[in-house]
Parts: sequence; C-alpha cells; structure tokens
Amino acid sequence: MGLLELILIAIGLAMDAFAVSICKGLNMRKMNYRQAGIIALFFGGFQAIMPLIGWFLGKQFESYITSIDHWIAFLLLAFIGVNMIREALGEDEDEDESPQDQLDIGELFMLAVATSIDALAVGITFAFLKVNILPAVSIIGIITFVISFAGVSIGHQFGRKYEKKAELAGGIILICIGLKILLEHLGILF
Repeated sequence: MGLLELILIAIGLAMDAFAVSICKGLNMRKMNYRQAGIIALFFGGFQAIMPLIGWFLGKQFESYITSIDHWIAFLLLAFIGVNMIREALGEDEDEDESPQDQLDIGELFMLAVATSIDALAVGITFAFLKVNILPAVSIIGIITFVISFAGVSIGHQFGRKYEKKAELAGGIILICIGLKILLEHLGILF
C-alpha cells in the first residue's frame, strides 16, 4: 500500500471526527486553542490506536467486531447528540459556570471511540495486506489531528454567531452521523 493510498484512507477515516469536532467547536464561547488541541489529540490518538489494535487482532475476530461496531458507534453518538439537544432546548445557565467552556473528558472519550471504530476494521485489513503498521497509524493519527483541530475552529466560527441553534444542530448532526454509520453497516445505505 502506497503513501497516497494511506493518506486517502486517513482522510476518509477522519471525516466522522471532523464532523464531531465541528460540533465541539460550536459550543465554544471563545476559541480555546488548548481545548482544540486536546479534542484533536483525542480524535487523532484514537484514530491511530484503533487500527493498531485491529492489526493485532487480525482475521480471527473480524466477524465479531464488524457485527457490532455500527451499533456501538450509533448508540454513543445518539446518546451524546440527545444530550446536546436537551442542553440546547433547556434553560440558559450562568455564563461564568457554563459547561460549554469546559471539556468533559468522559464525553470526549466516548466520541473518540465512536468515531474511530471503523479504524479498527481498517487495522484488521492492514494485517491481511501486510501493511507496515507504525507508519500507517502515524499518518492516520496526524491527519486526523490536523483535520479535527480545523473542525473545532470552523465550528467555533459558526457557533459564535448562532449559539443555541448551533448546539441544537450539533446534536442533530451527531445523531445523523450515528444513524448513517448504522444504516451503512446494515446495508440500507451505500
């Protein structure tokens, strides 16, 4: 597998993380580059770790993983999306204590897992193709980091103007991403 193919795979894998990063940026009242870096690190890190795990698991567990990965991603994204919608439709909170200005590491962990499950299957494929795994996961992680950081920034720019509507849209987008993953794996969407 060549470098160009790896880059294209990395970009494809990063798209869910990009969309979720935009949603995270929507909630930022002020652009916080440290938080954007942490968000990007979570997504980039998980996008790198999951193919590595998949590579180690190899063919023997492929049918078990691919049979439930879409359900896990859907449930995690739907749960977080519903919470975002509930917060958007709820009462305004005190500006100084707003959870939007703080990162929820547990939520970030669930989002990173949900958006990187497909990377696990890619890692299994890498094992069959005898791909040199360390450069491959490095490329995937770095590209996802950069794309996710950009996503937070883009989301922030949009979210500053539309706050509550942006948070509502972000929740709906997360649910739609989860539903899309589920429907693709069930063969309903192509």
